[in-house]
Amino acid sequence: MNGESKPSLRPLLFVILFGVLVTSVVTAFRSGLVQVNVHWPEDQPSAPLLAAFLGLSLALLSVYLFVSGRRAASRPHDPPMAAGGAPRSPSRPSRIGLVAERPPTRFTDVAGAEEAKEELSEVVEFLREPERFHAVGARIPRGVLLVGPPGNGKTLLARAVAGEAGVPFLRASGSDFVEMYVGVGASRVRDLFKAAREHGRSIIFVDEIDAVGRRRGGPSGHAHEEREQTLNQLLVEMDGFDLRSRVIVVAATNRPDVLDPALLRPGRFDRQVRLDPPDAAARRHILTLHARGKPFAEGVDLESVIPQTTGLSGADLENLLNEAAILTARDGRTRIEMNDLEEALDRVTAGPRRKGRSLSELERKITAVHELGHALVAHLLPQADPVQKVTIVSRGQMGGYTRMTPEEDRRMWSLPQFKAAMASALGGHVAEELAFGQVTTGASNDLRKAFSIARAMVCDYGMSPVLGALAVGSEDEGRFYRGYGEHMAEKIDLEQHRLLDEARGLAIALLEPRLDQLKKASEELLEVETIDGKAMARIFGPRPTTTPQLPPVRLVPDTPAAPVEPQPIPATRTARRSTWGGGLKPALAALPFTIQWRKRRRKATAQTLAEA
Repeated sequence: MNGESKPSLRPLLFVILFGVLVTSVVTAFRSGLVQVNVHWPEDQPSAPLLAAFLGLSLALLSVYLFVSGRRAASRPHDPPMAAGGAPRSPSRPSRIGLVAERPPTRFTDVAGAEEAKEELSEVVEFLREPERFHAVGARIPRGVLLVGPPGNGKTLLARAVAGEAGVPFLRASGSDFVEMYVGVGASRVRDLFKAAREHGRSIIFVDEIDAVGRRRGGPSGHAHEEREQTLNQLLVEMDGFDLRSRVIVVAATNRPDVLDPALLRPGRFDRQVRLDPPDAAARRHILTLHARGKPFAEGVDLESVIPQTTGLSGADLENLLNEAAILTARDGRTRIEMNDLEEALDRVTAGPRRKGRSLSELERKITAVHELGHALVAHLLPQADPVQKVTIVSRGQMGGYTRMTPEEDRRMWSLPQFKAAMASALGGHVAEELAFGQVTTGASNDLRKAFSIARAMVCDYGMSPVLGALAVGSEDEGRFYRGYGEHMAEKIDLEQHRLLDEARGLAIALLEPRLDQLKKASEELLEVETIDGKAMARIFGPRPTTTPQLPPVRLVPDTPAAPVEPQPIPATRTARRSTWGGGLKPALAALPFTIQWRKRRRKATAQTLAEA
């Protein structure tokens, strides 16, 4: 019957095996095949006491196994029954939630992506008037891949395409198709495309498609097989579209290099739209768009904020204005002031102010000298980015920070710019050593930054006169496999050390003759806690337009590495035997009694004597 449980055979099997074992041991002793001689020391417990202890242990073990067997037998083993007497299958995850929406977003709600909007306007026109394209034999791309760093508006742009075309918008994430059950991901892909075809003209948006569309051919396993099945179903659905189908797939990713080549071929995602971080004009449009509806006080100038936001994404700029509005409401004011924007910019780039983090007077002096060391080196080098702000206010994990932004958007770096960046990064470390005769742990992040620049110059950009125009890859690319030998690795290490030594020598040559000015400026920074670029020009003079002439710096000598003497190969087998023999005897000697095993020799027969 369904409600009853079948008795378990585990206790019975245990009793049978235990009886066979005891019988075998007793038979061996009685037949004389094995003889045991026990020599009991006088200072150890008696033999009857040990025998009683062993007997009690065996009894407790038998009771435990018997109770465990009864508990296992009392558990139901049959699967639950469904209506009609058929066994019910294990619960599987429900289908992906498919909700077709018509977003109100338009292209006017997206700022700073004019080229991307121009590329996607063809998709909107095809969804509105497909006959105009079919009349001339044109085929609209069946899939559009939006590529770009996070926060640059990929999802917003996809919603704007659906809103402009006035078609349903079905959204899914790449992780929605990844499950532990076999076939669930492929089934969800079929459900998604079936729902889109039922709506006729529609847009399918798959966010983070690299979660399911990674390159095939990895290590075998259940997870990889399930993901490949899901990817295969996605490839079939995208390639099986009707020529007059109005379903367009829009996907977003920030890792196009890991996608499968079959997913990027013509006929599937045959058009890629790149969304780069916004430039100055795009940032101006984004700030103007998100400033609508927000009350600003007189004297607020968004143009002065734009040069300080280089490298920020569209989401960061929207968050900047939102933080400024929150600060205004927190203080009980009704209009956003310029101080609110400055504080919001610091919160976005460096984190919120840590008022509860108190530094000692010596730590504040070291922090002031450290940050001014960065700022002064960058101020004296025309190839470095100009200093916008120097502060010793603790934010996030930093005790203070120096904000340097380029005067215009930069897409390429030159060798002098890299050297100036390394020198300014090491300026805080050098300033601490010159002013206090010692260094602290505050320069750990600066050292890592300078090292990463030097390695990129040598390994990625071919800026080493020793290695020449050779790109051997960075540390991340060679984590599991290094495509060069030890001799090349030695050259790379020497070049990195040489570049860092030159940058440190440049910082020393700039800061050592201006150490008195640096200490005087640190006293002013301790009082006001924050100074800007104008104050830097007032304290240290105007910024030079040419690189100052400096004495030559010490270079690391190119000394060959000492040869490594070969060491003899240890005798593994002999050591293993000696370890086993040496570890067994002390263990037996630690027992409270000694046992001597002696096999009984068989009696000599006529056949054995004849053979002898």
